Amino acid sequence: MWSMIITLCGSMRFKQQMDEVVAALRAGGHQVHTPIAIEGVDYLNKTQRAQATLKKEHDLIRKHFEKITQSDAILVLNYDTHETKNYIGGHTLLEMGVAFYLGKRIYLLNPIPEMPYTSEMAAMELTILNGSLNKLDS
Repeated sequence: MWSMIITLCGSMRFKQQMDEVVAALRAGGHQVHTPIAIEGVDYLNKTQRAQATLKKEHDLIRKHFEKITQSDAILVLNYDTHETKNYIGGHTLLEMGVAFYLGKRIYLLNPIPEMPYTSEMAAMELTILNGSLNKLDS
């Protein structure tokens, strides 16, 4: 496996899984960028308006886009939620769009979900890992 700079993308509701993936990727020799997690914020219980305020106050969207710019690839952590299998939210779709525009490799941990914007995701050059980080070189 060759070493890459990888930016993780996905909902902050998956923070615990994200931390596990970071450890696994770093153990494999990769450099990993993650979304900024603001200390003490319970993302699961924040309203949409409160989340937007945090993103504006801390310039989180632009900062994460910059991480994507500095990376070889993004890895989208699309786990199941109660409502959606392999969930990819609007913000993550934006990140995928930036990566696609910049010509970065785009990996999805799990298959593309059935969502209103499935066709947009399917039109990008994605590598589906089917849950296995060992397939990052594919």
